[in-house]
Amino acid sequence: MFDILLGLCIAGSEICEDRLLPVSFPSAADCVREAPVRAEAWVARHAELELTQYRCVLHATLSAYVPSLTTEEVAPGVFVHRAPYAIPTPENGGDLANIGFVVGETAVAVIDAGGSRTVGEQLYTAIRERTDLPIKWLVLTHVHPDHILGASVFREAGAQIVAHPDFTLSLGNRAGSYETAMRRLLGERVWMGTELIAADEGAPVTEIDLGGRVLELDYHDIAHSETDMTAFDRATGTWFVGDLVFAGHTPALDGSILGWQRLLAEMAERSAKRIVPGHGPASLDWPKGADPIRAYLAAITEEARAAIRAGEPLSAASRHIGESQRGYWALFDEFNRRNATAAFKELEWE
Repeated sequence: MFDILLGLCIAGSEICEDRLLPVSFPSAADCVREAPVRAEAWVARHAELELTQYRCVLHATLSAYVPSLTTEEVAPGVFVHRAPYAIPTPENGGDLANIGFVVGETAVAVIDAGGSRTVGEQLYTAIRERTDLPIKWLVLTHVHPDHILGASVFREAGAQIVAHPDFTLSLGNRAGSYETAMRRLLGERVWMGTELIAADEGAPVTEIDLGGRVLELDYHDIAHSETDMTAFDRATGTWFVGDLVFAGHTPALDGSILGWQRLLAEMAERSAKRIVPGHGPASLDWPKGADPIRAYLAAITEEARAAIRAGEPLSAASRHIGESQRGYWALFDEFNRRNATAAFKELEWE
């Protein structure tokens, strides 16, 4: 199998980078014949980029051109990349969230795509180190940019993109701010070729058949965000829960703190051998693995309610709500105060 490697430069600048076009041609002859048309069509969608060269690259040698993300096989055929606890920088390239893939007998499903096209390409390389099976599905567990900005790689590879029914509307409302912020934080070299991709339309997909194994998809009411969904691998009892569970990394509240707690309580009734959290270790025992986030959300709720009862203004309350949790979480200062603010605003209307 062969993919196309594009040599690209930002017009009028000295910023140049290779980008992967994941087409999986069966032979070198097919790739050589189709590469010029595919390359020109891709560049036509990116007016700011100039094509300097292209080449056909065999899957077996792909990692020499596009570094592979490290992955851990947490269960047979289930691979997870554990991301560092970080905020976006050019150095980490948007590698901020746990992402992974499941390999069946006939197809592959990818669960989340990373925080830039760069990360998406590196995940694609990791998949090709394991299998040449077609990548037929990309499941996006929610709308946040650290999970979705590599999606165009898998759309180009032929995957159907599955997300919450409210995903496309939510992404449309946020696209401008996401692009502005992430482009600035990651820098033009990393951002090059990154696109914000909507999910495919149609009725919600509830099961994905990969040949010999089925993923069950569930769509949830507002919790961590307004677009949360999960994917459960029946074959191994592995549950990809996205950012409904954080471990180690301070949670980020973009939905409803009460809805999040209700959903976690409901989820605890489901049997699973392990979960893959959106941030934290590659896998955790279930339901014990969600104990820290349950404690964090409960503390934020209790402390926000106490501040409201005491008549504190939001400006003062947001400085101390959650402080009891500081010692348990990384990136506390980057995320806790906005969580405190969101919780206070929600709970003052109880």
